[in-house]
Amino acid sequence: MSSALVKSVVLHLGLGGLLYASANIHAPTPKVMEVTLNTAIPEPDNAVSAVTVDQKMVEQKIAELQKKEKDKKRAEDKRIRDLERRAADARKQRESEARNIKKLERERKAKEKEKAQAEAQAKKAREIEQKERAKAKQAEKQKQEAEKAAKAAADKLKLEEEALKKAEAERIKREQEAKERAAEAERKRQQALQEQILQEQLAKEQAARSKIRQQQVASEVDKYRALIMARIQQNLLIDEKMKNQQCRVNIRLGFNGLVTQVKSLGGDKLVCEAALRAVRMADTLPVSKDRDVFDQLKNINLTIKPEF
Repeated sequence: MSSALVKSVVLHLGLGGLLYASANIHAPTPKVMEVTLNTAIPEPDNAVSAVTVDQKMVEQKIAELQKKEKDKKRAEDKRIRDLERRAADARKQRESEARNIKKLERERKAKEKEKAQAEAQAKKAREIEQKERAKAKQAEKQKQEAEKAAKAAADKLKLEEEALKKAEAERIKREQEAKERAAEAERKRQQALQEQILQEQLAKEQAARSKIRQQQVASEVDKYRALIMARIQQNLLIDEKMKNQQCRVNIRLGFNGLVTQVKSLGGDKLVCEAALRAVRMADTLPVSKDRDVFDQLKNINLTIKPEF
């Protein structure tokens, strides 16, 4: 038995004895257990039985440890045998590789010799080929120079033709643009002339219509001024003392002819009082529904002269 195994067995024996002593000496029996279970104090035979159980557990543990030790030794022996086998295989592999290397070296030298001979022949062939290529290159160069010269001449001719075509196109374009500008200028002049004539005609027509309208409005204003004056004269109470007297009044009217304000602007006192009274008695005065006519009547000044 190894020293490690002995130490393990001693340790487990000591631990088992300590646990047993602790269980029987230090751990007091709870009072509740005495009441409910009526537990008695262990007899000596029970203590012997506990020691026997612990001994069996220790022996079982020792057997398990011995088995683990044997398993470990068998695994170690197997590992050593595997290592020795792999080493032998590696040695055989190295010997085989050495033989292959010698064979490959002989083949390499033979191939190098063949390669040197082939390279010498190839070098000679390349020299001949280089000379032929130089001749062909020189001929190709001369051909390219000739083609280049011909192409340059053709390009020059083409550029000259394109320049002539471009100049001709520019000339035609300028002539066309000049014609279009002249036509556009003439069109605008004719349009401006027509617009001017039309504006003049419209202005004349507007002036004529405005003059006619002003005459119509003035005529209507005179008409309604006369109607208003007639209404006031109807309501005017006169006296001999007013003969050859007059009063100037200002009257403001609503859109329906309602008198909104009347005041004296100066004159004979009796005539002014009678005129103001006559306007108030009328309450509403004749007015036109025409807006332009009404605008001249809604705030008018009249001179009232009693008629005898």
